[in-house]
Amino acid sequence: MKHWTLDDIAWEKFDPSKVDPDMLSVVKAASMVESNGGDYAVYLCNVFPDDPEFQDAAREWAGEEVQHGQALGRWARLADPAFDYDAALARFTEGFRVPLAATNSVRGSRTGELVARCIVETGTSSYYTALADATDEPVLKDVCRRIAADELRHYKLFYIHMKRYLGRERLSFWGRLRVALGRLAEAGDDELAYAYFATNGTGVYDRKRNSRAYAGRAYSFYRPRHVERAVGMVLKAVGANPNGRLARVLSALAYRFMQSRVKRRAAEAAS
Repeated sequence: MKHWTLDDIAWEKFDPSKVDPDMLSVVKAASMVESNGGDYAVYLCNVFPDDPEFQDAAREWAGEEVQHGQALGRWARLADPAFDYDAALARFTEGFRVPLAATNSVRGSRTGELVARCIVETGTSSYYTALADATDEPVLKDVCRRIAADELRHYKLFYIHMKRYLGRERLSFWGRLRVALGRLAEAGDDELAYAYFATNGTGVYDRKRNSRAYAGRAYSFYRPRHVERAVGMVLKAVGANPNGRLARVLSALAYRFMQSRVKRRAAEAAS
């Protein structure tokens, strides 16, 4: 089936009266991260140099990711005509770079790399679903729904390849869990924080401040069902039951954590 393009979006239906400022700020940041897909494809092809099947899939995936960034950037320019997407992207790539020279996975194994990719796609699929459900702006709702569907398909892609490599490398459940937890912990690393700074920040970059600013806004759009779905996908990737008691407990804890970040940001804004 032919993948959608920017021409499939009804941009003329944009409604400026329904733009949420907090959502606009996180969409700007997300457009940077998505646009970085090309560098990730280079890294993945370096890690899988003898697997042309996966390399082809990684390049196709990257093309779709870059298109996501372009779609989000175009919407952000409609919502904020002063937003310079190209200048922001140049600023972002200057301050944050994927390890393009790496020839071995930073996750310790190819299976681990694919587990980490599953975790990333879990986060993006749930994130764009949350944005689509939260916004009343029709163009952004359409864009986010399309991206969320792509990210779910990307999760399935990486999961299939992960299972293929798991049969060779025999990475244990605990090994997969370690990779997953490590990648989840990186949600507060420089990539999202610097993307937020490159599109919204001023002055000197402060990772913690920008990470809190991004998370406090982004997490406010999540509802329990989004978190439950994401937790289930993470558990599936590491080989655990995605629908059992553990999933329910972790979903509740994750949602509580996210709400604490939202409340913290609100308190900081009030003070």
